[in-house]
Amino acid sequence: MDGKPATRKGPDFCSLRCGLAVIMHFSNFTMITQRVSLSIAIIAMVNTTQQHGLSNASTEGPVADAFNNSSISIKEFDTKASVYQWSPETQGIIFSSINYGIILTLIPSGYLAGIFGAKKMLGAGLLISSLLTLFTPLAADFGVILVIVVRTVQGMAQGMAWTGQFTIWAKWAPPLERSKLTTIAGSGSAFGSFIILCVGGLISQALSWPFIFYIFGSTGCVCCLLWFTVIYDDPMHHPCISVKEKEHIVSSLAQQPSSPGRAVPIKAMVTCLPLWAIFLGFFSHFWLCTIILTYLPTYVSTLLHVNIRDSGVLSSLPFIAAASCTILGGQLADFLLSRNLLRLITVRKLFSSLGLLLPSICAVALPFVASSYVITIILLILIPGTSNLCDSGFIINTLDIAPRYASFLMGISRGFGLIAGIISSTATGFLISQDFESGWRNVFFLSAAVNMFGLVFYLTFGQAELQDWAKERTLTRL
Repeated sequence: MDGKPATRKGPDFCSLRCGLAVIMHFSNFTMITQRVSLSIAIIAMVNTTQQHGLSNASTEGPVADAFNNSSISIKEFDTKASVYQWSPETQGIIFSSINYGIILTLIPSGYLAGIFGAKKMLGAGLLISSLLTLFTPLAADFGVILVIVVRTVQGMAQGMAWTGQFTIWAKWAPPLERSKLTTIAGSGSAFGSFIILCVGGLISQALSWPFIFYIFGSTGCVCCLLWFTVIYDDPMHHPCISVKEKEHIVSSLAQQPSSPGRAVPIKAMVTCLPLWAIFLGFFSHFWLCTIILTYLPTYVSTLLHVNIRDSGVLSSLPFIAAASCTILGGQLADFLLSRNLLRLITVRKLFSSLGLLLPSICAVALPFVASSYVITIILLILIPGTSNLCDSGFIINTLDIAPRYASFLMGISRGFGLIAGIISSTATGFLISQDFESGWRNVFFLSAAVNMFGLVFYLTFGQAELQDWAKERTLTRL
């Protein structure tokens, strides 16, 4: 048995916990737009059509086109701002620096959030990231080293914010509503990717590239005000929650252990195969997702021969599909659980299977339909969309097997995902540099193989029962 609670009515969309999910949705929206802003702005920042007489302390190597492709019409961007001579190698370091920052704080921030409160950790992370986004254009004028430092610290701040979310859900989300609430919140990342890819180029063209940072940095600051005003760490201390909703949340979580103190059972975690199934699921999921997020504009513009503005719009379509599938998947998962149609572990493995198998099939098919514009776009839309069904599978599985340590374990899980992203991005760059056509075929085949490995491991060892090492223990003092 999975130890499911009695069936209860789903959340009222006017409830405070649904409001929390919406605010967290916009927090994730804000963070991903701030993260991807540089990927859009750098096209104009290294625009070789501008004059080279502008002062710039960050000159390094020859000026390079951001995508190095003649089909991209960089002239469409009237930047009206400084242009920097950053080589492709320098740009790669700048892009990767935010990932290194996230890795540095994922594990410690998840642990600290369980001690000091996720509201402060997440709010502080969002505020720091927003302020650094506003500072990025000025940092670029001072030099590439400062930009790398800013991006690294920004990554550390976003690492704090992302991992703190699961500490909040461990106290706010009733078991039968976890998929629904966490997917509403998590879909903000996909929706943010869609928006920044859609409007980033237009903002750069109409106002100049620094306004990409100014607009989304300011949006983050506004979101911070809302966060610190409305959000509380648990329903017991929220002054505006209704008695009925508080009783519902507290009663549904009554048998769940509380947050841990400073003792973390590291040895038990290391030897726990269900936990490793989650880690490898994250590794597989992030491997393909990172390739799509990083290389999709280049793949679309090169293969379909469209300009950068159209490339941005086409590249944004998969992420609106991802946001929709994330929310719909969460609704369906909780429906199956609330009606007792499937066991909890069955639901987790079903959505994990769909989220790893379906995008693998689409990726393997891509090289064989390259001559068809429409089919290529459809498959590129389906990959992120179906991949996000994992959000109702192993992505939230730590809330089932170890709610006490959910935030800490989410930090480790995302660490595995980021490592996969770094490896997959590097491998992709190497493979397509050898030969574009065969290189992409090998990229997609390798991604499918990684996904299948993660899926088989999760189906074999994944569980949904509360683990012994995650249970509350009463200490007897002699």
